[in-house]
Amino acid sequence: MSAPEIDRPVAARMSTLDRFLPVWIIAAMVVGLSGGRLVPGIGPALDAVAVEGVSLPIALGLLIMMYPVLAKVRYDRLDRVTGDRTLLVSSLVLNWVLGPALMFALAWLMLPDLPEYRTGLIIVGLARCIAMVIIWNDLACGDRDAAAVLVAVNSVFQVIAFAALGWFYLHLLPGWLGLPQTDLDVSPWDIAVSVLVFLGIPLVAGFLSRLLGERAKGREWYESRFLPRVGPFALYGLLFTIVVLFALQGDAITSRPFDVARIALPLLVYFAVMWFGSFALGRSVGMGYERSTTLAFTAAGNNFELAIAVAIATFGVTSGQALAGVVGPLIEVPVLVALVYVSLALRRRWWPAAVGKGS
Repeated sequence: MSAPEIDRPVAARMSTLDRFLPVWIIAAMVVGLSGGRLVPGIGPALDAVAVEGVSLPIALGLLIMMYPVLAKVRYDRLDRVTGDRTLLVSSLVLNWVLGPALMFALAWLMLPDLPEYRTGLIIVGLARCIAMVIIWNDLACGDRDAAAVLVAVNSVFQVIAFAALGWFYLHLLPGWLGLPQTDLDVSPWDIAVSVLVFLGIPLVAGFLSRLLGERAKGREWYESRFLPRVGPFALYGLLFTIVVLFALQGDAITSRPFDVARIALPLLVYFAVMWFGSFALGRSVGMGYERSTTLAFTAAGNNFELAIAVAIATFGVTSGQALAGVVGPLIEVPVLVALVYVSLALRRRWWPAAVGKGS
């Protein structure tokens, strides 16, 4: 990479699709919210198309979104990630110790008088991201291979730990502190289905694409010809997912704007603290830009589909807990898009030699 290329503004080196990503995402949110609010029956119609509690339209969008990114992963290099104990331990602590604890604290501090929303936010904090974080990391030029490993690790822990952590943060810990308690009835099988659909299918498809593509045509053809053709579908899938998600919940969001604002405040604090804290941690232990970015996005993101599904199954579709789950992506999507640009700006400031190396 030549010096003039490094000195070019980040936006100038991005494709038109990437450069105007905030515009497309805002438009998708508006279309979805408007459709859910103005078109009678669109939300229930979309929500009715589900298998084992998994919304098929959302699943389709996530599969389209995640496949191109996972097809880019060089699976023959993953041993270099799994051998990085600092990265793995940092991710596990951030995701399964600090993240849930922070959301618990923020929910009680900022929503002491709103128990349903408070419970919904705690559930959001327990649902660690295994889907959309893949595309945020890729847009920010993070370590694609490391993201694949961390997401896979999170998926395993999600199946094992989600129900236990729900019991701890909603029942046991509040009891110790003399606070009101809540029970969470969630099946590990339902969580496993979510993981298998949203991560397993695109992961297997991406692995097979690289394996068979490289065997048939070679790595040069695969990375210079095949990947550029399928790459844009990641953003197409993202936009489709956003439209469907907000169409499903458009009426609930737009009919209670003040409640949405109350729920949004702790979420904003949560995303900011988790992302900047994780990014600073990665930089302080010498991870470099790519892995610091991956650590930050995998720690800050949440599995909104799982959180919404658990809240609806346990408390009902019209419950405050379900609304809190729905507001999660309403805040997370624009905030993490903004953090993509913050990440790229920090790369230019602190790691100028890394500028231009990501895709």
